[in-house]
Amino acid sequence: MGSESIILRATDLHKSFLIDAAKSASLEILRGIDLEVGKGEFVAVVGASGSGKSTLLHILGGLDRPTRGDVFWSGENIRAWSDDTLAAARGKNVGFVFQFHHLLPEFTAAENVMIPMMIAGTSMGEAQRRAGELLARVKVDHRSGHRPSELSGGEQQRVAVARALANRPAIVLADEPSGNLDSESSTNLHTLLRELNRTDGQTFVIVTHNDQFAANADRVFVMGDGKLRIL
Repeated sequence: MGSESIILRATDLHKSFLIDAAKSASLEILRGIDLEVGKGEFVAVVGASGSGKSTLLHILGGLDRPTRGDVFWSGENIRAWSDDTLAAARGKNVGFVFQFHHLLPEFTAAENVMIPMMIAGTSMGEAQRRAGELLARVKVDHRSGHRPSELSGGEQQRVAVARALANRPAIVLADEPSGNLDSESSTNLHTLLRELNRTDGQTFVIVTHNDQFAANADRVFVMGDGKLRIL
């Protein structure tokens, strides 16, 4: 994989958490992880619960910082960036989909999708137009005026996917996106994510326990003992 095609790279990532300050005891979650993901790839990360998959995803997306090691977005090392610089770049370059949708309950589906765009400085008119376009793409535009409590679990997660795509991020990171859905909704969501990847060429890195979903990825990595290996 040529360096110009690598959109996400991690080198020698370590992450430890302090568990007993009095004894200076810590728990090491990541133990020297290296990873390269190319533009347009659809990558799955699998492994046992508690193996560090979510921790890795948060560090790759700039939501957390490693104890040691570096993360590069399109060749730029984000390690030394200030919190404000990192937050601004994250909002423009990285989309997140979590197991629990985290939609704001007081806002409609369309308004939830608009929020990241408004934060990024998009005009109200353009945010409304794009929210409508995205909700149509994820097939919930007929529910755009409904609040999260009025949507099914599958619909809520589709709105969350639309929100993740709002600012046209180069990278989409998803942490067990179907983990809270029934079998049919899970299959539909997996199909949607793969279609978006193939249509738009966006890069997806997805943590999942679903073996069938992982089997459809371009590459599958297994997390265990703080290390990452390709399946």
